[in-house]
Amino acid sequence: METPEENTSIATIGNSSNLVGVPTGLLASASFNDFPIPLCIRGTREAHALLFNSLSQAENLEEAKRFFQNYMNSRYGFARKRNGVRRFFASYLQVLADWGFDSNGQAGAVLKGWVEGRFGLFPTFHKEPIRRFNSPAWITYVEEKMSSRFNNNEIYAQFDLLYEFCQWAMLHFVATGRKHLLLYRGTNDMKEMVQDPKSAIVRMNNLASFTRKRSVADEFGDTIIEAEVPVVKVLCFNELLIPHTLQGESEYLVIGGDYRVKASYY
Repeated sequence: METPEENTSIATIGNSSNLVGVPTGLLASASFNDFPIPLCIRGTREAHALLFNSLSQAENLEEAKRFFQNYMNSRYGFARKRNGVRRFFASYLQVLADWGFDSNGQAGAVLKGWVEGRFGLFPTFHKEPIRRFNSPAWITYVEEKMSSRFNNNEIYAQFDLLYEFCQWAMLHFVATGRKHLLLYRGTNDMKEMVQDPKSAIVRMNNLASFTRKRSVADEFGDTIIEAEVPVVKVLCFNELLIPHTLQGESEYLVIGGDYRVKASYY
């Protein structure tokens, strides 16, 4: 017989529905990562056709970045005056900057909440491992992802656009013709490994930081995880935006799930 604690455990990796049109269980699987297919967040490009029409005229990534920045500033008005007083509204740039400082703070919860809502994947860690829906860790995560500090100014819609812009940039300038990027992550905790650590499947948090440079990953842990990350699971990378908002050099924000990895200890 199940105890109440067992009955409320997070037995699945995510919700049964998402906004990308691929079953969450498949999206989270190592098999999807081996053979990825294109993803898009429902309705985003259609709702912002003006931006993507402008991007089609960009001759290089730098020009595309300026188009994107100008559109976001115009569409979301991050600093506006109301009754003569300048007020600041939630910005994807500030959330990303705060993530770089502390991925387990309020900004981290907002980003993990965005992944949960759009891709259906539950976070597995926020300040501590999340194992049950009614656990203190889960409650803290829910409270922080709903914080009024960031939950305004259509913040999830801003990240919908960031994801779609990243995918557009990957297709046209960064990873043309490629389905995977070889990325690295440094860690000192191998508890997430579920198979032999030399060739294992790792269940990553629903959003995780990687880097293109092995030497950078080495600064964050004695164990280096090497993964072929699907391009379609990249939300953002440091060189995508003006200004660079992520703290880590060559940092990539990657949608999680189960990854086949190689691990080394030097």
